[in-house]
Amino acid sequence: MKKAFITGVTGQDGAYLAQLLLEKGYEVHGGVRRISHPELPRLEKLGVADKVHLHEFDLSDPYNIIRAVNAVQPDEFYNLAAQSFVGASWDLPIYTADVDAMGVVRILDALRTNSPKTRFYQASTSEMFGLVQEVPQLETTRLYPRSPYGVAKVYGHYITMNYRESFGMHASSGILFNHESPLRGKEFVTRKITLGLAALAHGGTDPIELGNMDARRDWGFAGDYVEGMWRMLQQDEADDYVLATNTTTTIRDFFTYAAEAMWMDLDWRGEGENETAIDRKTGKLVMRVNPKFYRPAEVDLLIGDPTKAKKKLGWTATVDIRQLAEMMAKSDYDALA
Repeated sequence: MKKAFITGVTGQDGAYLAQLLLEKGYEVHGGVRRISHPELPRLEKLGVADKVHLHEFDLSDPYNIIRAVNAVQPDEFYNLAAQSFVGASWDLPIYTADVDAMGVVRILDALRTNSPKTRFYQASTSEMFGLVQEVPQLETTRLYPRSPYGVAKVYGHYITMNYRESFGMHASSGILFNHESPLRGKEFVTRKITLGLAALAHGGTDPIELGNMDARRDWGFAGDYVEGMWRMLQQDEADDYVLATNTTTTIRDFFTYAAEAMWMDLDWRGEGENETAIDRKTGKLVMRVNPKFYRPAEVDLLIGDPTKAKKKLGWTATVDIRQLAEMMAKSDYDALA
């Protein structure tokens, strides 16, 4: 039986990946910061919380990482843990760098010296492209991050490549574009939208406040993307891959699709800081722009080209943006019922 270790196992991606690996017959181990009080709602929602072996794990502590590696000796190691909220990285730049950048090299060095045959997956991100240098973005596109989060992830990406080339490690990075699900954290814009719309559909009156409605993202379903992670580590040779839908959508359009799933008919009014959305059926204000949610440096357009992943991994996204928005909105609506 293969053994896998997942950092960030209690998060959206970690939960879906744990479910996938268990279905494939793996013994799954996961790292949590406090094993005495682990937060497992996502694993519980997927029905796998009691099947994952939990270990106390801290990306800031190299000795803790070494102990976990030695205890498990995993066949595959998936590093999904991160300070992953872009907005918070402006308030916590040093912490973000320590976890998202230095945490990666701590794991890689622990594996190199203690379990060199372990195959390693690093969760890279489309936020590394930032001020995009070409459209769509490929594995070879120049990186130009626009946040402390993006900068830290660039280091994690390149140090993974460096350990692969310098030490012959099977270390791959997945450059994943935005991927969402009903398990997405409430602080992320897609979930903020679907939670707010679900509350409004249940009779709530508080409009949702958002920032740049013209920002465009390539959004897919997290359940599809963890399949791509696993496929990367099944290859004979390690490499880096973009996982994306190759379709870009504005925040405004995502909001519209989710609102339609909540039986709303939106009337968009105004521009910029004065933009609002009103439900024609009820006359209720459902969205207004609040400049405090603007980023200091915006990433305006992200769209990935997953051709390499399709050709080499046989991977493709199966859920489109309308299906994703509906899935998330209805899940939040049902949870409030």
